[in-house]
Order: sequence, then structure tokens, then C-alpha cells
Amino acid sequence: MQMADIFLFFCEGLLYVAVMVALLHLRHLIGLGVFVAALGVLHFIETYLAAVIYVQVPVGFISPGSVVLFSGKLMMILLLYVKEDAATVRQPIYGLLAGNFLTVAFGLLLQQHVGLMTAGHRAADFAFIDEIGWLMIWGTLLLYLDSILIILMYEKIGRYLRGAPGIRFFICGATVLTFDQAGFYLALYLMNGAPAAVFWGGWIAKMVAALFYAVTLGGYLHFLRFAPVNDPDRKLGDIFNTLTFRERYEDLLSRSGRDTLTGVLDRSRFELMAPRLVRNAITSGNNVSLMMIDADHFKNINDRFGHLEGDQVLKSIASALSLGLRQTDHLFRYGGEEFVVVCEGLDPIHATSRANDILQLVTGSVLTPDHMPVTISIGVAGTPGDGETVNALLSAADERLYRAKKQGRNCVVGTVGP
Repeated sequence: MQMADIFLFFCEGLLYVAVMVALLHLRHLIGLGVFVAALGVLHFIETYLAAVIYVQVPVGFISPGSVVLFSGKLMMILLLYVKEDAATVRQPIYGLLAGNFLTVAFGLLLQQHVGLMTAGHRAADFAFIDEIGWLMIWGTLLLYLDSILIILMYEKIGRYLRGAPGIRFFICGATVLTFDQAGFYLALYLMNGAPAAVFWGGWIAKMVAALFYAVTLGGYLHFLRFAPVNDPDRKLGDIFNTLTFRERYEDLLSRSGRDTLTGVLDRSRFELMAPRLVRNAITSGNNVSLMMIDADHFKNINDRFGHLEGDQVLKSIASALSLGLRQTDHLFRYGGEEFVVVCEGLDPIHATSRANDILQLVTGSVLTPDHMPVTISIGVAGTPGDGETVNALLSAADERLYRAKKQGRNCVVGTVGP
């Protein structure tokens, strides 16, 4: 019988991952609000299950709400950070906290009604409503701390495990879920006298849940070859400042981010990130290369098919470019039909080779409305030969891009090019 319960836990986790990842993955089509609303709806049932419903398994008594839903929610928040940024992560947490306070407030006000009646002669359990409300508030306050901790840790260990998102997810999830299990069990013990078996059973189950979610979400990031929009080289203090909402970071976030059309990083983010990337590479003795990419004859596409179709072509180019990059590469829309890629740890020779692969990928997958292939031209520059500043690399890459245009377009010119 217990094996059947364990199998059901696995099915519940699989269902949660499949639906929530799908909602997050489709956010550019259906909006991020769908994902956030789903988190909010599940928050109540998660707290209810964690408070009153437990299943006996070999490791002890565990709750589907705590193990499946809460553990999944925390990992989804980390995934949201990887795909968006810290400012976006704050929004659902603030929304949950506001909704929980409203739940408690309405529960208190409802008890003041004189002529209060219930349907079907059922007794109104206001004590239970109060208990759930305060548990949700406590759980959300813990979630706020959990989210800060898990993001800080994810960034910190990224210096050593940059190419292994699944391992990073597991280490961060297991550590923070241990902290959260202690905090939430304390509330259950004080309010309901929960036995120690609830803590230990829940902790072991959460470690298994952390492994399950790390494998599934790590596989998702790997197979879709998604490049995170957050800067993996931000220092610990930078992340903390972002999450503690200092004024200068609010101003930074308001001026930088994504290009609204293509969804890739925009020029303001390039101007903030690129100097640091180059400086860090020089300091650590590593190479960094820069590609400047321009869509060939793009004005003709706009003239023939209109700007709306031209926008669709630009979005397709950005998608193709993203697929051709490593997770440690950074893609920016520099302006108009121009894109810039900064490649950490890649010398100019290998960067030129990768640029040729990207060119073939775009040519083979991006079409005009009349099904003609769209081509691009690329200029490549790299440290140390082309300089040790962003401006020097941009200047060299721009000059080589111009040479690629002069040579007939649809080609790459790099330090080892013609």
C-alpha cells in the first residue's frame, strides 16, 4: 500500500512539473500572469494539505502539500529567476503575502457578522480559517527568505558549476528546503503539537523532492538549450542589493532588461554587462570574444512585406541565434537588425568557428514570407589581439562586419578570416 502512495507522490510531482513548466515556457504567448495565478491558486491547497493531511510512508508521515506543492513552488521560483530576473521573482511573492493578509483580515471580519448563516446547516470553522490564514502568512514569510537564499546560493555556486544547472538546483533546493522544513515544522508544533516524525519524514521526503525537481528542471534547461538572462558573474553583493531593493538597483532595473520585440537582452544591458565580462576575463586570464551580427538586406524585407513581417523575421533570427549559443554566451539586440554576442571563455578562432555554425543555423531556419532564406553577416573580434576593452572589441568586430558586407554578405570575417 505504501508503494502505491509513493507512486502517487511521483505522479503528483510529474503533473506539477509538466503543467507549471509549460505555463512558464509559454509566458511570451499567454503572459506571465497565468503562471503566477497558478502559483497563487495552489498556495491555499498547499497550506491546507501541509496543515491537516499526511500520508504514512517508510520514512514517516509526509504531506503532499509540503513535499510536492511547496517544494515544487520553491524550485519554480528559482526557475523563474533563471528565465527572468530577481525583480520578476518578487512579484508573485508579494502577491501571495498580500493575499494571505487579506485572508486573515476577512476571517476576522466575517466573525463579526450578527446574522451569519451557513449552507446545509454546516458549522463555520472560523478557528480553522484563522489557523490556515496565519500558517499561510508564516509560510509566505519563509518563502520570501527561501527565495533570497536559494537565488544567492544558485549564483554563488555558479562559479564552480556553471554548466550543470541540475546539480545547482539540487544543492540549492536541498539546502533551502532543510531550512524551510525547520521553520514550518516549528509553526505546526506550536499550533498543532505535530510530532517529531512529521519533521523527519517531511525532511527526507523534501530531499527526494529536491532531487526529482532538480532532474526534471535541469533536463528542461539542458534539452531546450536555454540561455539564462541573468548575469552569472554578478557578485554576491550585487544579487543581495537587487533583492533588497536599493534605490540604485531599482533605477538600474527600470532602464535595463529585455528587448520587447525579440525577448533577448537589450542594448542597455549590454552596456552594463559587457564591460564587466571583459574585465573579469582579462583579470582571470581567460579569453572573451565578441560577435557583431547584422541581417542582410533587411530594409528590403521591410519594404516588400511591411514592418510587421519584418518584426517576425527579427524574432525568428533572435530565436535561431539563441539556439546556436552556449549557456555562457550572452545575446543582445544592439539596435535595428543588429545583434551582439559576448562569448566568455572563447578565443577568437573558436568564436569564428561558432559564428559560422550560427550563420548556417540562421540561413537554414529563418525564411522571408515568400519562403526565401534570410542571411546574416558576422564580424568577430576577441581578446587579447583586438584589445582589452569593450569599445576595442566592438570597433574591431564592426570593421570585420563591414568587410563581410563588402565580400558579398552571408559570411563571417574574424581574426582568422580572409
